[in-house]
Amino acid sequence: MNSISPNLNIMIKACEKVSKIIIRDFGEIENLQVAKKGPKDFVTKTDKRVEEILIDELSRSKKKYSFITEESGIINNSDKENVWIIDPIDGTTNFLHGIPHFAISVALRTRKEIISGVIFDPIKNEIFYAEKNNGSYFNNQRIRVSKKTNLEDCLFGTNISGVKNSDLNVRCLGSAALDLAYVGSGRLDGFFQSSVNIWDIAAGILIINEAGGKISNFDENEIHNINLKASSINIFSKMLKKLDKF
Repeated sequence: MNSISPNLNIMIKACEKVSKIIIRDFGEIENLQVAKKGPKDFVTKTDKRVEEILIDELSRSKKKYSFITEESGIINNSDKENVWIIDPIDGTTNFLHGIPHFAISVALRTRKEIISGVIFDPIKNEIFYAEKNNGSYFNNQRIRVSKKTNLEDCLFGTNISGVKNSDLNVRCLGSAALDLAYVGSGRLDGFFQSSVNIWDIAAGILIINEAGGKISNFDENEIHNINLKASSINIFSKMLKKLDKF
């Protein structure tokens, strides 16, 4: 592994630990699909349990850091300048239906700036991570955004609303975190979505920035209803023109 900071090492180790729980519980989903009540309650418990363990693991060495999480909300500790941002399972609906496309997303914001981020797909055993001014990586290999320049050759990630309101070549894969990681690694050429939450995108926007991409302006201190557009620099302005009404 390339040289990483102690904080990023903590984040990766925490994601690896909870991935075992996610993989185990995902293995039970198929059996629960045919149950009368379905797997919804089971998945909710997994989501919350994973978040609890992540909070516990991250707090072991950084007891004073605060948190913004999907399930628990804001947890203010004595250090409010350093904030862990957690989405225990981004793509919960996919998880719920036994679709193996979801991820753990953890980011660290220091003095109002995201400086570290990890997106870990436990089923595919794929890890994307970045640190400010230190590049972006996929499974320890340096990554860069796509070099394409023609929109007709590009593929974009978005949500249902984006699919309905864009004439770009789009896919709705069900995990904003993985969409952003895929933009950072060149699998997707761009991403756009409205009304996303900070825990969905915090790690991903750093991965894209450090991979040479570009992100639309937004306040990184916002938590809800964020409108985000991201791509390589080559197609960013072209993409925005296509999305002027989105």
